[in-house]
Amino acid sequence: MTTSDGNTPELTGEHFEQLKENMAKVEQLSKRLVELMAGKKPHTPALDSPNQELFAKAATAYWTEAWQNPAKLLEQQLEFWGKSVMNFAEAQQALLTGEVEEGEGAPKDRRFANPLWETNPYFRFVKQQYQTNAAALAQAVASVEDLPDKDRKRLKYFSQQIIDLMAPTNFLGTNPDALERAVETEGRSLLQGLENLIRDLEANGGELVVKLADESAFEVGGNIATTPGDVVYRNRMMELIQYKPVTETVYETPIVLFPPWINKFYILDLKAQNSFIKWVTEQGYTIFVVSWINPDASYADVGMEDYVQDGFLAAIDEVKKICKVKQVNAVGYCIAGTTLSLTLSLMKQTGDKSVKSATFFTALTDFSDQGEFTPFLQDDFIDGIEDQVDKDGVLRSWIMARTFSYLRSNDLVYSPAIRSYMLGETPPAFDLLYWNGDGANLPGKMAKQYLRGLCQRNQFAGEGFDLMGHTLHVRDVDVPLMAITCETDHIAAWKDCYRGVQQMGSKSKTFVVSESGHIAGIVNPPSKKKYGHYTNPDLKLDADAWMAEADFNEGSWWPMWDAWMQKRSGKQVPARDTGDSDHPRLCPAPGTYVVAKASH
Repeated sequence: MTTSDGNTPELTGEHFEQLKENMAKVEQLSKRLVELMAGKKPHTPALDSPNQELFAKAATAYWTEAWQNPAKLLEQQLEFWGKSVMNFAEAQQALLTGEVEEGEGAPKDRRFANPLWETNPYFRFVKQQYQTNAAALAQAVASVEDLPDKDRKRLKYFSQQIIDLMAPTNFLGTNPDALERAVETEGRSLLQGLENLIRDLEANGGELVVKLADESAFEVGGNIATTPGDVVYRNRMMELIQYKPVTETVYETPIVLFPPWINKFYILDLKAQNSFIKWVTEQGYTIFVVSWINPDASYADVGMEDYVQDGFLAAIDEVKKICKVKQVNAVGYCIAGTTLSLTLSLMKQTGDKSVKSATFFTALTDFSDQGEFTPFLQDDFIDGIEDQVDKDGVLRSWIMARTFSYLRSNDLVYSPAIRSYMLGETPPAFDLLYWNGDGANLPGKMAKQYLRGLCQRNQFAGEGFDLMGHTLHVRDVDVPLMAITCETDHIAAWKDCYRGVQQMGSKSKTFVVSESGHIAGIVNPPSKKKYGHYTNPDLKLDADAWMAEADFNEGSWWPMWDAWMQKRSGKQVPARDTGDSDHPRLCPAPGTYVVAKASH
């Protein structure tokens, strides 16, 4: 293959024949793909899109507005027509003259980084018309009035999904990067791309979940999750891992950390340089971490009460026995922070004072504002999830993974899909993305309780959440607490976390907003000197005022938390080895539950 002066690959006869041969192999792979999709296990259609009522209401509102204000509609249409005609005229002019006028300095879009989007009349026209169509659709959605706020948010979200889906970069015939790569590799990139697509579909029972990381590059317990420790207790819900001390003495009061069971605990122990767990041991604490079971259909009837009783309460009880103490310091991350709050409410009502202090990482307790999850927390979707859960016994991991991914669809769906399926690239060896893809199922009953009672009905911050014979309320949480939230968190928005902390009954509250998002804002080791954090002791202010008056602190929040924790951790005692005579070492960390893959 040769290259012209314009850097465009030119095909010789030999290379053209090789390209034709590889394209024939693409056809064979396509047949495998069709067979795979034919055997795909069906799922409830309601999981794929909102019911038609949303679009019907939006259309009715749009045309009602148009009828009452036809000039507005005509103005929008004329603007769209005018831009479309000019796009076509510019393309025709470029074809005739061979010259393309410079653009108007539109905002940069990484999807259109290839120079051909500007220099080639065909690709330039495709890009311009896509952008014109996208702007017109967004304008039409924004102009719809007389819709409830939740419906407006959902309409905006789903219309944006349509806009992102229809981007020309998502289609081979209008993606210059993919076409150039196919010619350069004589079609091998498309062959590898189809192999990658079939691999991902087979891994998820026919459901398309784009693989974000090279799984062959990582081994849990091998090159990630390697902090030394032992499983010292196990029941049907969790393994309790005690990590080995690295200091001669430790604080008397141990820490028990509850990670979310939507994902695996080793996000806090990916590698030595950014391991929160390892760092905690280095500060002289005895730390225990719960590793949750990855449930299958036999866990269909397991509810929030089982996580509280056989998870939180059981772990706290066993840690007290092993360390021979009356109290522990507890940490809860994300949904485990929410459930730690439920547990603390229960303990308050039963007179159990086993928890000396609580730390919450990105934990929601007030769901009155559903934020970016509004599109998925309405009855049509929740009804669909419940229907699927009744069939499967669990809320399958891919459903949650897909939901989270489509909140950032260009970054987490379309861009990696293009690289993998069109360009034929191997996913990167990135530990964080590997963890992101190593999901867990949720027990059927628990998923329903969480989605209906907490997310949808906001009972914990409202009339109360009934569990284990008690009506639990956020105001019952009265232990000294620190809440760590993240400035750009799109899963647990810091303002929503703040609203919940304000309602807690604790006399001692510390609230922190770390820079960055749901993961990077938490996994932020001091050695990186990367993200700072905001603090303000006045929690009576509303969220905007709190942030406006907050102090910005350079660097990680970890040392500040350490200083706070020291005051609540008692005296120094000789370092504790893992387990005791009643708690033999069952196996080394990271244990057995964490390596179980989610069923599909």
